[in-house]
Amino acid sequence: MLRYTLMRLGVFAGCLVVVWGAVYSGIFPRGFGDSNFLWVLLLAMVLSAPISWVVLRKERDRASERIVGKVDRMKANLDANRSQEDEADESVRAQGQPS
Repeated sequence: MLRYTLMRLGVFAGCLVVVWGAVYSGIFPRGFGDSNFLWVLLLAMVLSAPISWVVLRKERDRASERIVGKVDRMKANLDANRSQEDEADESVRAQGQPS
């Protein structure tokens, strides 16, 4: 997941550099007054989202599979712990009952 996040930040940084250059070269319009930096950030986010969606699809799927695997292992461990507790509980109850 860290790898995907870093790749996503890289795509955003690339878009930020491209948008910054395009705004200052006059290809994209400048923001009003002091809002130019905010305009550049917003435009970079809007451009980086679909690019990340397409370009990082395989990495996102791999990260998702790893997360699902970890969640499944955790659920299996919890179920195993519950069954051990139930067995221990039943054995204590069985020893406490008179024969």
